[in-house]
Amino acid sequence: MSDAAQLLSSIQDSLWLGFIVFLRVAATASLLPGFGEQSVPSRIKLVIAIAFTSIVAPALSVEPPAYSLSVLAQVALTEVLVGAFLGIGIRLFILALQTAGSIAAQSTSLSQILGGASIEPLPAMGYVLTVGAVALAVMAGLHVKAAQLLIHSYILFPIGLFSSGADLADWGLAQVARAFELAFVLAAPFVLMSILYNLALGVINKAMPQLMVAFVGAPVITLGGLFLLFLAAPTMLEVWLAALDRFIANPTQVP
Repeated sequence: MSDAAQLLSSIQDSLWLGFIVFLRVAATASLLPGFGEQSVPSRIKLVIAIAFTSIVAPALSVEPPAYSLSVLAQVALTEVLVGAFLGIGIRLFILALQTAGSIAAQSTSLSQILGGASIEPLPAMGYVLTVGAVALAVMAGLHVKAAQLLIHSYILFPIGLFSSGADLADWGLAQVARAFELAFVLAAPFVLMSILYNLALGVINKAMPQLMVAFVGAPVITLGGLFLLFLAAPTMLEVWLAALDRFIANPTQVP
């Protein structure tokens, strides 16, 4: 009977720890690129969260707090918040890529082509870059990196503890600023091409006022934008993936 009671107590502790881990993991997995997309059914997301939990929980060497209603409320709040903010930090990299695609499309007059092809209304460039980035991240082992991030997060944010509001606000502002900085860096070739194109168009219009430069220049900027996307997309995705890896390696670092 004593062995059975000891086994039952061990099972209860394991289930309690698994539930605590599931709260953080589910919040993060629901925002991960590829795994937490709107097109993924909720049942598949639940299976993904359970799979991550089965990987993360056995790798932890932490003791869960004793069960009580007050501890349950505290753990439910802190773990979901930690998981959500980790997921938001990763999700901002998708926002950066979408913003870069929108800037590039606006710069090359391609913002209205296939604007509703995805669930989120994105220009064609943003949609292509986002799909390519998600595929590249998954091929580069996003699921493994996400599991490592979740395991490491219990060192940065122990169970039941959370950062102060001031630190969290500073971190959030820094991550948003980094996302927009990354977006502009990725779209910089298209912005530069747009500036050069408009300068050349202005000079031609000044020299030949009778020429309808808009009709001549529109196909040029469209073809140039597509050709530049063909050349720059691999480098853009490589820079994006490197930035994502740096965040996963140290999510608390303020850029």
